[in-house]
Amino acid sequence: MQNLFHPKIARGVSSGVLPSRCRVLSNRDYLPPNPPDKTLVSKGRCFLLVFSALAALLVLADRAQPQDGSLGVPFVEEGNYYNKAKADGPVARLQKRIEQGQANLKYDPACGYLLSILDELKVPESSQILAFSKTSAQRERISPKTPRAIYFNHEVYLGWIPGSPTLEISCVDPKLGAVFYTLEQKETAKPRIVRNDQCLECHTSSRTVGVPGYLVRSFVTDENGVVDLGHGISQVDHRTPLVARWGGWYVCGTHGSQIHLGNLIGAKAFERQKLEPNYLGNLTKLSRFFDTSKYPEPTSDIVALMVLEHQARMQNLITRLNYDANLALKEQGDTRSLRGSALTLLKYLLFVEETPLASPINGPSGFTQWFESQGPTDKQGRSLRQFDLQTRLFKYPCSYMIYSEAFDSLPREMKLMIYHRLWKILSGTDSDPAFQQIPEETRRAIRDILIETKPDIPRYWTL
Repeated sequence: MQNLFHPKIARGVSSGVLPSRCRVLSNRDYLPPNPPDKTLVSKGRCFLLVFSALAALLVLADRAQPQDGSLGVPFVEEGNYYNKAKADGPVARLQKRIEQGQANLKYDPACGYLLSILDELKVPESSQILAFSKTSAQRERISPKTPRAIYFNHEVYLGWIPGSPTLEISCVDPKLGAVFYTLEQKETAKPRIVRNDQCLECHTSSRTVGVPGYLVRSFVTDENGVVDLGHGISQVDHRTPLVARWGGWYVCGTHGSQIHLGNLIGAKAFERQKLEPNYLGNLTKLSRFFDTSKYPEPTSDIVALMVLEHQARMQNLITRLNYDANLALKEQGDTRSLRGSALTLLKYLLFVEETPLASPINGPSGFTQWFESQGPTDKQGRSLRQFDLQTRLFKYPCSYMIYSEAFDSLPREMKLMIYHRLWKILSGTDSDPAFQQIPEETRRAIRDILIETKPDIPRYWTL
């Protein structure tokens, strides 16, 4: 899948078999990526230097051995058996309901099964974000005039291009991580959503911390959406400065004076951005670029983009920890060797390296309202899904992904380790300087929300 899901299928890979060199990498792969290229500041204006730009994309898998010299563990072996395991998750369950006659996907001549499957999988149309970079097996169908739409919730992702014969789907299996599917856009009584493990040829690399996962990226493109690799590649998550985000994406919404790379198509657009920062920023409509009536929504919501960027890496870290913990329990009988990995996850979970916002962010669709409505909330109505969007993404900076089925499926020993360290951080007794920046009031609010909304929180949190 283009960008986020369905990459090029490498030649010579037999169907359903993951190459033996796809390995879970070492703990160093948890480290943050290199800082993005910085901007030149001249006469009070931020100029763009060498940035990359593309939308959610999974790149060709790295084949290098772990940098620390330790042996990587093949996740198709040693008890994990990704390509042999029967997938669980929302998509597999939907296919079962279709086969049993309990679900009926409705076909629409304009967009095939898209709207019906969004409804079945509880994915909102307002989550629509649009990428115009040519970066997938269907690259010939993508252009600035026909961008690829991505829709998502906390565990399902769909990629759709108007007129394409294939709907691309991925979801998070609580044990396996990202699992990939395709659905033929052809009207039939019982459509089949088909799993495609060949996608792992590109969807497993050091950039996904060595496990089946997701990646959001930013590139410079030409006037046709072709990626200009000469300008480099930027991996994007909540730590990335906005000035390096969203190349190859359409971005709809207001963001004040903050500059980004969205909506810039071709070299002339990037050159003009240097002279007129934000000349294509703060857009609330995209009709100047393409016919928006072909899409369920006329927008590519800036808030949805920011949520996706956080979520993709958070999910990868959870998946990696699951694989490593299961292996450690099998080989060592405990998870003590994974304290460093747990700490890396907690730092990301608590947004300790988040890039602050310099101006308020506002999305033009209903995504913000839908997302906040998903809860859960405590007795005071507080939720980890509440946005701030003034100086940071969330009001209470602790990832809502802590409620995910993937997090809940971590081995008990691993979760107890995470909960104990998280309790120390939120109670103010943890000595790591990285967590000292979290105000006491914020720590207390997060702790109270989790006590009321997370049923498996240890009892000592309440004492």
